[in-house]
Amino acid sequence: MKFLLDTVVLSEFRKQQPNPHVVRWLQEVKTPNLFLSVVTIGEVERGISKQRNINPAFAGKLSDWLQTVFLHYHDRILSIDISIARRWGILSSQHGHAGADLLIAATALEHGLVVVTRNARHFEPTGVSVLNPFEPFAKAGV
Repeated sequence: MKFLLDTVVLSEFRKQQPNPHVVRWLQEVKTPNLFLSVVTIGEVERGISKQRNINPAFAGKLSDWLQTVFLHYHDRILSIDISIARRWGILSSQHGHAGADLLIAATALEHGLVVVTRNARHFEPTGVSVLNPFEPFAKAGV
């Protein structure tokens, strides 16, 4: 099974004390089965940009962390192509908004991936498979 990590899950890994259920789940998954969307990269970059004026030191740390993410996931960061854009257009029409989560859902649907997120309710209406690793009984193969 292959997984698309939502921003909330990716961000958990940079915490000094990440959620133990997320850590356990990640230990069960083979790294080649973990993917990111360019949308997630954009969401992290937006956070860095917001912090530049508020807390430049923290923005610098986030930027360094994002560079590490690029190195780790370099060949597993999925771009938005025509099929994803078309799927997103359909989802956007069906759900009445054009949010980033719909682009992530469209990416997962087109690539046959499970979205890994704490925000399952944002994704479930799209029909994409969702896994919440913050729950104590999340299984890597489910």
